[in-house]
Amino acid sequence: MPPKNTQPKYRQIADYLREGILDGTFPAGQPLPSEESLAKQFGVTRPTVRQGLSELRASGLVEAIMGRGTFARSPHNRPSHTRPRGVRRTPEGRYVEADGIRWADAEASVATRTDAPLALADLLRIPPGEPMYTYDALQTADNGRLRQLHRTYIPFSVLLDTKYEEEAPPPAPELYTALADLGHELHFTEYVRTRMPLPDQAQALRLADGVPLLHILRVTLTASDKPLALEEFHLPGDELELSFRL
Repeated sequence: MPPKNTQPKYRQIADYLREGILDGTFPAGQPLPSEESLAKQFGVTRPTVRQGLSELRASGLVEAIMGRGTFARSPHNRPSHTRPRGVRRTPEGRYVEADGIRWADAEASVATRTDAPLALADLLRIPPGEPMYTYDALQTADNGRLRQLHRTYIPFSVLLDTKYEEEAPPPAPELYTALADLGHELHFTEYVRTRMPLPDQAQALRLADGVPLLHILRVTLTASDKPLALEEFHLPGDELELSFRL
């Protein structure tokens, strides 16, 4: 008698579909069995089926197309979107994102005062708890199809003896021009990792269950490598790859 499968049902569904995608039973680009048929096959509810599908979506083996269903993807397929990373300066002297996307803030971004947490203080080389100007923005492009969360941090100590002691500097990318106008020669370092989103982040970015975030920290530095500001980006981690020109 074969041993009983003691794995949770959603994981049995994920394993069944994963094996079928990898061995060609479910060819790339073709629809997978419907949620209803999988629910009957495994004797579960449709939410359990969706939980299994979310595991495969997070690993890039399936994609959901609104109004059409869920389709198999080859593990060798390229993602749907490639985003160049970095900052470039236009001939007019403006700083713009390398991806060329015109991002719009969902709401007007307002400067707030926050205290530097330990991890960010370490990157900015400032004492933990130092006050900073902080801007938060949900940004969209392509009629809302592309979404990202963007946060800008500027330590107060960077602004000493400048006009920004009395007024808040602008958020990035306008911040770069403001810092250059103060006489700084700028360059940038980015740190990239993945993690699962917090509930409010998943809601803002419209992430399906099981889809991770790309978490990017960008530090703006002077020519002598003194940190001036830090940005935090949260991007959907499915169907997206980042490219860096070296």
